[in-house]
Amino acid sequence: MTDVFSLKVEELVEKIKDAQISSVELCQIYIDRINKFEKDIKAWAHFDKKLLLEKAAEADEHRRLGKPLGPLHGIPVAVKDIVGTLDMPTECGTVIRKGKSYSQNAEIIELLISAGAIVMGKTATAELAYLGPAKTTNPHDYSRTPGGSSSGSAASVASFMAPLSVGSQTGGSIIRPASYCGVVGYKPTYGLISRNGVLKTSEKLDHVGVFGRSVEDVALLAKTLIKKDKFDTASVHYSAENMLNETKKGPLFEPKFIFYKTDYWKLVEKKSRESFEYFIKSFKKNIEVFDTPSYFKDIHKYHQIIYDTDLANNFSLYFKKYKKKLSKIMQDAIIRGNKHSAKDYAEAVDFMKRSYESYEEVFEDYHGVLSPSSPGVAPKSLKTTGTAEFNKVWSYLGTPCISLPLLQGENNLPLGVQLIGAKYDDQRFLGVANWLEKECNN
Repeated sequence: MTDVFSLKVEELVEKIKDAQISSVELCQIYIDRINKFEKDIKAWAHFDKKLLLEKAAEADEHRRLGKPLGPLHGIPVAVKDIVGTLDMPTECGTVIRKGKSYSQNAEIIELLISAGAIVMGKTATAELAYLGPAKTTNPHDYSRTPGGSSSGSAASVASFMAPLSVGSQTGGSIIRPASYCGVVGYKPTYGLISRNGVLKTSEKLDHVGVFGRSVEDVALLAKTLIKKDKFDTASVHYSAENMLNETKKGPLFEPKFIFYKTDYWKLVEKKSRESFEYFIKSFKKNIEVFDTPSYFKDIHKYHQIIYDTDLANNFSLYFKKYKKKLSKIMQDAIIRGNKHSAKDYAEAVDFMKRSYESYEEVFEDYHGVLSPSSPGVAPKSLKTTGTAEFNKVWSYLGTPCISLPLLQGENNLPLGVQLIGAKYDDQRFLGVANWLEKECNN
């Protein structure tokens, strides 16, 4: 049997198309991993082995009949448990929704099915995709957090229980778990992937993103999910047809980067700081170190105002009817959200556009911005999901970002480098990320 874990997803697709491996055989390999590791990692909110094998058998029959095959034909994909699915519950990490399903598939589920992918199960998420930790542990050390809120999505890929997964980010919920779990996490530009049918926490800040083991893997998955959707008012027309090819091609000439140590550099643990210093030194001809713009401080404040207010608005019914079933951390956020004034909120939203307009000229001279993905390795606790201080600015500005598992920190645990690009420049951006990944792994 082929060692599927060493192959890129595109190679797996080719092997399925050429009948070198069946989708049933592939899914069985992942089922065996789940049987072995799930009891310790607890990455799944819902997983039905029988249903997965039935879908895989259908995919194999589809191929045998010579029907046209999509770009992810026969590939199992894990999905965060805030994405609506008809044939599985969507519990959103809260007891309030125990056993409840959505009445239809989210738009991205339909796109996965159209691409031939198999939705393999739902991955654990923090309570209502906020900060109340899920039951998931870190695959590298079960006493540490996998990050949040896309904890199960990152941990399932890191432990080889899934080849690809879908997550979401409002603060740092893709980049931080990717860093802690040692996988690639990609948050596209705001508006590229539809959120229709996905739990809404903040209209202005919610992004759907993806996890994989390489830049090429996440490019292939993102390419199938990027599509204009009239039911998500933030979604835009964006041609992603050549995304994987552009990713493979990489930059036309050697890239130049800015590295931000940021005001939070002092939060970074000593060993992790040394790893970043070594990384900067290794790329000294490509990297210039700068201080972050002064208005980034305001962005942290504005991000909080928008997030709190939107949570208070979107979960007002839960707060009214099921307050005692909400965590203290969620109750506090909603209480804060109800106190922000309309003027504060309008100002926070208005500053989004203005701050990006004054910032985007950075990308005229540099291929991207680099910073830590997280303040160090995964914290040794399951009561926290870590901090999003290195991520909030980019969620607020809506820029594409990716966490690359290039470094190690304390106890040789994974440590991510975050690359940030210009809005709507995702194809070129992924090519630069691919270059960086290859340079570091050579």
